[in-house]
Amino acid sequence: MTDLRIEIDVREQRLRLLQGPVELLSYPVSTGLAGTGQHEGSACTPLGRHHIRLKIGAGCAPASVFVARRASGEIWTPELARRYPQRDWILTRILWLSGDEPGFNRGGGCDTLRRFIYIHGTPDTEPMGVPCSHGCIRMRNSDVLTLFERVENGTRVDILEGAPGDR
Repeated sequence: MTDLRIEIDVREQRLRLLQGPVELLSYPVSTGLAGTGQHEGSACTPLGRHHIRLKIGAGCAPASVFVARRASGEIWTPELARRYPQRDWILTRILWLSGDEPGFNRGGGCDTLRRFIYIHGTPDTEPMGVPCSHGCIRMRNSDVLTLFERVENGTRVDILEGAPGDR
């Protein structure tokens, strides 16, 4: 078992890749515009301990568009965005999260996996460092590419509001 883990601080809007106490990577992110919360349909980013259930998109080009977790064959461009202004763009790579805390972020109406909560790429035109997503954790495409290569299925992901242990 490795001590590699991802920590996402919702207050700071920052994702860190840690190996034990050592910070390996740090990136700005964008979490849920509606704030934090576990419940289905809330559009909130779920808190607590999670893990990467599935890595999706290996080998796809940067800015590849994903629909229902499958590459659509499209590459995001500003022109494509103008044609489909209503789309919530999921680009480049997907790290699909699963909750590890039964009754809090796993099972029932609060299940992170069944809510389709991901760490994923987003257009570079989208702001980072401010909550804007529909509950997922958005990253710059270049950042999610780097992160994707460093983590594995099963990597621990802690989503926090402030210091570790806060909820």
